[in-house]
Amino acid sequence: MDRRNTKKVTVGNISIGGGSDIAVQSMLNVPSTDIEGSVKQSVELEKAGCEIIRLAVPDMDAVKLIPAIKEKVSVPLVADIHFDYRLALESAAAGIDKIRINPGNIGSEDRVKLVADECRRRNIPIRIGVNSGSLEKHILAKYGRPTPQALCDSALYHASLLEKFDFDNIVLSMKSSDVDFMVQAYELASSQTDYPLHLGVTEAGTERMGLIKSSIGIGSLLLRGIGDTIRVSLTDSPVKEVYAAKDILKALGLHKNGVRFISCPTCGRTRIDLIGLAKQAEEMLRDCNKNITVAIMGCIVNGPGEAREADIGIAGGVGNGLIFKKGEIIKKVPEDKLLEELMKEIEQM
Repeated sequence: MDRRNTKKVTVGNISIGGGSDIAVQSMLNVPSTDIEGSVKQSVELEKAGCEIIRLAVPDMDAVKLIPAIKEKVSVPLVADIHFDYRLALESAAAGIDKIRINPGNIGSEDRVKLVADECRRRNIPIRIGVNSGSLEKHILAKYGRPTPQALCDSALYHASLLEKFDFDNIVLSMKSSDVDFMVQAYELASSQTDYPLHLGVTEAGTERMGLIKSSIGIGSLLLRGIGDTIRVSLTDSPVKEVYAAKDILKALGLHKNGVRFISCPTCGRTRIDLIGLAKQAEEMLRDCNKNITVAIMGCIVNGPGEAREADIGIAGGVGNGLIFKKGEIIKKVPEDKLLEELMKEIEQM
């Protein structure tokens, strides 16, 4: 798909925008006072494939998280900061790779200039993150209520505060818990600026509904070529956010590493525990980085025929199943050996 041309921003060892691969982000949900727990979760996120990790920095003690985490992971870190400009300055000095801040809520212009100057000196980008609950009074007065254009205007207003001090190393986000609202805001921003965009549906909910809302909102924008980095927000483990984000990118053909699954919904022809097999196979191959498509199919009708484009797959029989590659049957095995034989074949690919 054709992607919108945006300015390239460098965050540690990752590029955002300018045609770079879409980066997957998540955020620590361990209390900022728990350094050991935060480091442990950061390691888990890196193993899961997270490419940028954000952490809340609500006070000066939380700045200690930055060197502690950077000692254990190579993933770029983003400091999430509100109200106190000094936290941004201390985070920059501690080695942070990116800062998430709203210039309008850290005080006077001289404070904004201090942050802009320090980030420019250290080549640290700033993400401006706005949402419908934090719109400025003058923007609310103009539109009467939160609207997609109001959200876009707010993001561009905050960017202008940094631009005033010759700072344009910026990423924008305009999140909302309303999917349609969020999509419209990003579409407007995409037409009005070339800053890279960080996509997300905020407060999306628990795993089931949060994944549905995020897939619709993030996915529909990515299909239009809009978006340079994404975070799936779930009221759950941030590791699940990473897996969900990677799966969205895989489904759109934007993430080439890792297994893509095809599995049929089952029907009256199915004579094996296909649902159980599919879930087990997905879990067993969760961290497999081979660029392959694996099909888990219930019968010969939906097996080598409909799934012939899969690199490898299984098709159920009566108490047994077939293993096939590119539509060609290679062996017949008992049901209780299907996964074992499938994994052996995948290991050799």
